[in-house]
Amino acid sequence: MGIAHKMARKQKEISIAEFFEKNKQILGFDSLTKAMVVSVKEAVDNSLDACEEAGVLPDIFVQIEHVGRDEYHVIVEDNGPGIVRRNIPLVFGKLLYGSRFHAIRQSRGQQGIGISAVVLYGQLTTGKPARVISKIKEDEVAYELVLAIDTKKNEPRVIKEKPIIWDRGQGTHVEVTIRGRYTRGKQSVFEYLQQTAIVNPHAQITLIEPDGKKTVFKRATDTLPSPTREIKPHPYGIELGELINMARNTKTYRLTSFLSTEFSRVSPKIAEEICRKAYLYENMRPQEMSIAEAKRLLEAFGEVKLMAPPTDCLSPIGESLIKKGLKNVLGSLRPGFYARPITREPKVYGGNPFVVEVGMVYGGELPKDQSVKILRFANRVPLLYQQGACVITKAISSVDWRRYGLEQRGGEGIPVGPAIILVHVASTRVPFTSESKEAIADVPEIRNEIELALKSLGRQLKMFMVKKARKSKLSEKFFLVTKILPEIARKSAEIVERPVPRLEPVISRIMNVIWVDEKVEKVDKSRVRVNVRVANYTMKPYNFTLYGDYPLGNVVETDGVMEEDYIKWSVVIEPVSYKHFYFVLEDASGYGETNYYVDGVNPGIVVGAEPLPGDWNIKLDLIEEEENEEKDEEEEIDEEEAIDDE
Repeated sequence: MGIAHKMARKQKEISIAEFFEKNKQILGFDSLTKAMVVSVKEAVDNSLDACEEAGVLPDIFVQIEHVGRDEYHVIVEDNGPGIVRRNIPLVFGKLLYGSRFHAIRQSRGQQGIGISAVVLYGQLTTGKPARVISKIKEDEVAYELVLAIDTKKNEPRVIKEKPIIWDRGQGTHVEVTIRGRYTRGKQSVFEYLQQTAIVNPHAQITLIEPDGKKTVFKRATDTLPSPTREIKPHPYGIELGELINMARNTKTYRLTSFLSTEFSRVSPKIAEEICRKAYLYENMRPQEMSIAEAKRLLEAFGEVKLMAPPTDCLSPIGESLIKKGLKNVLGSLRPGFYARPITREPKVYGGNPFVVEVGMVYGGELPKDQSVKILRFANRVPLLYQQGACVITKAISSVDWRRYGLEQRGGEGIPVGPAIILVHVASTRVPFTSESKEAIADVPEIRNEIELALKSLGRQLKMFMVKKARKSKLSEKFFLVTKILPEIARKSAEIVERPVPRLEPVISRIMNVIWVDEKVEKVDKSRVRVNVRVANYTMKPYNFTLYGDYPLGNVVETDGVMEEDYIKWSVVIEPVSYKHFYFVLEDASGYGETNYYVDGVNPGIVVGAEPLPGDWNIKLDLIEEEENEEKDEEEEIDEEEAIDDE
């Protein structure tokens, strides 16, 4: 027997399950710690997607039990729509089976590998099957299945099945025993769930750790994300092989009908133009198109001006929810400045629409001598690993943060300073660098959008620092005017033997500002009263609204109007006069300072309060967002001097 025949005998088909069984690191199971995070992540991502598709506010329960040396029992349960009985084995026991792979719309899972890969990993490392309970609303009973994966065939193997009475009206419960290692801190299950709560503030997530500690990431909003609509492929993102397959499988009989019905943004008129440029008959059958004709058609796509794909297939987080999510999760870690979150206009790469969103907090109690913390997200999913390989990190490193007040050696690299930067990329097809979905590839269009958004944040940070420096200078001036001037007046009055003159009009002419400050006094062991003073050091009356944004503690008493997460006061103040307001916090341990905002008055004359952020849905004169190159250093210095002069 020749060598070729011997080699032929050894050649055989490899199932996808068998391949991943021997290459589990491709799916992210390359260490015990990471395997634990990936196992929870895949189950939670599926739960969030299912709940959102069903229009249900997610309520997710995660429990991890230590059952042996490096062996853990992972339980994830949700209140989603459940899974139809006949599909349960396929969803959990067959790789590359799912409902989202062919759908062109934003979703967390798209490949149909995630949860079945967790079942495969548990089976491989502990030899134990998975247990699944699922109930849909229409059924009176739930179905419990114990199943494993036949890796040779990539088919589910149901070991046990029975209907049971379950106290949930609907939902899914999955249990997997895996080999892993549980840690708390960086790149852990806790960090993953915490970051998930930031960009999914509509979800409530409960975690019970192996030591029994229970943490609840509470829901910050009852508003579900906008539902996404599935769209058709865009001609700019089509490859030759994909075009040929679509033509062979279409049910249309004319080439123009094929183009206008199978692609987005192609009208019958544009379809005719494409055919003319490709030198193809409009009435030819798409199924009969040759490779050469398909190539001409593909080239014609690039010669025709088409609208960008529809963007209702995307569901960005939005400015308001980014801020709410950050506030809800950061808790007592109190920053000094919240930048207005930025949601860029949708853009396209390779025919795929995408949106970039960024947020930033700065100062306060954040560490000053460390690199800024980067929170990376793709389609509302935290990216905890391979930070250096991700386009988000590369974009942050390429921005010159020294222009905006952060330390950055050499003008490149991750900046150092008390800041947290959040970047979210939402797309119908996120270009991950690997199947483990841990880093986004360096696509020029995506990188450019991230950089523009980050520079917009940087300009806000720069303006905040300039205003902070101005307030510091004014505070010195205010001290001199209010402390020394009265003494001079008193001494002068004694010398000339005349009454001490009224100094408020003089102080107002010198200062010409509206001053907002606060003084904190203890009520009892836990409660504090925050006294807010508004002083009008101008010669004009003003009528405006003052907002107090309290990120810590519960307000139990106030003379203002309580809204969801701020207090509102209507301020009517005469020239050279004062107004006093207050609120009482029930739990004020570690209370620092409230952020104050104003609306209805020129913020340039207000010291101690910022313009009301746009994410509170009030029209404001915000910092202009420039898409061109940044101003020269000289122009920025001139801007600072102008503000100081004012």
